[in-house]
Amino acid sequence: MQQFNMAKMATNAKVASRVAAQLTTIEKNALLNSIADAIESNSDQIIKENSKDIEAGREKGLAEAMLDRLLLTEQGIKDISSAIREIVALTDPVGDIANLSLRPNGMQVGKMRIPLGVIAMIYEARPNVTAEAAALCIKSGNAVILRGGSEAIHSNLALANCLHQVLTEHGVDKNVVSVIPDTSRSVIEQLLKQSDTIDLVIPRGGEGLIRYVSENSRIPVIQHFKGVCHLFIDKYADLNKAINILVNGKTRRPSACNSLETLLVHKDIADEFLPLAAKALADAANVKIHACEKSLPYFNNAEQATDDDYHAEYLAQEIAVKVVDSYDDAVAHINAFTSDHTEVIVTQDTSRAQQFIRQINSSVVMVNASSRFSDGNQLGLGSEIGISTDKLHAYGPMGLESLTTEKFVVYGDGQIRE
Repeated sequence: MQQFNMAKMATNAKVASRVAAQLTTIEKNALLNSIADAIESNSDQIIKENSKDIEAGREKGLAEAMLDRLLLTEQGIKDISSAIREIVALTDPVGDIANLSLRPNGMQVGKMRIPLGVIAMIYEARPNVTAEAAALCIKSGNAVILRGGSEAIHSNLALANCLHQVLTEHGVDKNVVSVIPDTSRSVIEQLLKQSDTIDLVIPRGGEGLIRYVSENSRIPVIQHFKGVCHLFIDKYADLNKAINILVNGKTRRPSACNSLETLLVHKDIADEFLPLAAKALADAANVKIHACEKSLPYFNNAEQATDDDYHAEYLAQEIAVKVVDSYDDAVAHINAFTSDHTEVIVTQDTSRAQQFIRQINSSVVMVNASSRFSDGNQLGLGSEIGISTDKLHAYGPMGLESLTTEKFVVYGDGQIRE
């Protein structure tokens, strides 16, 4: 077998990115619709390859949660195709000219959205990311290099075959989408050195993977280390809303990065709210509680919370709880322990809500809504390619527009500068 060459793949992707950038919206949508059709029509083959990954994962002792993320069923294949068709329906940002203004010398100056170029995705499990990330990059006019984990290699290559088949049929350079066939760690090291050909790296996975990529990359990296999401129950909160938002945010899908990890309760409402919260969390999922000294008496079998608990991303049926003396103390706690992901306030006081929105600068700030809505699809972006907790160049869930940048466009009529 010919040895894999990372530099050659990146160079080919750079060339292909120039092709992708010139595709019209009609051409891109036709490509994506054909890709969705091809994935569905090759469902049996994809599931067959996926079963090899599942079998290997069981032999390696992968956790059930990881196996669940890895599994592709017939319905799962249909969901991938549906997600691609949803991307087709999204507005194409490429070529849009905004803020066109007339200068005193008669020139018109605006900014046009253009693709970033070559995106590298490094991710774990979840073979659906292979297809959906490719679709987002195609729609935004980029080329993409996909490096999935070894646990999903057969699934990812099967999906790549569908993508390449369609690209070839449409007369488009198949290097617009590249799936790295080598799952060795050394390939990531090589990938992160391709700064001449790759424009952005997006890692999706555990904190360890993202730190490794961030610390070893010569290419700009979208960072999202963890999601320590806070819920603050203000003294002006509606208790029914507060309980529903707490239970949904913590127990609905605790392994998600938009699940709640810390509950802050204003002291003036603690006596009324915390008994309700203790019962609701116990009834919903027997949630383990790490409580401050003031909140400990309200919970059965709670543990005394430490600063480590307030820094923790549990990704499980666990939550840290703290009673705060004031609104300002709640804001101070969030600012001290935030991961810049998502923060929520429950309050019926409009001025308090507006104050919270102004003072908290996490990537998503919510009033009277579950943190579980902190998701690209739920926020109207369609599929998301990742979440950035770095303020450059994107912040929060990333959709199509976040895979583009802007260039200045100048319309003149012979003007020269003195």
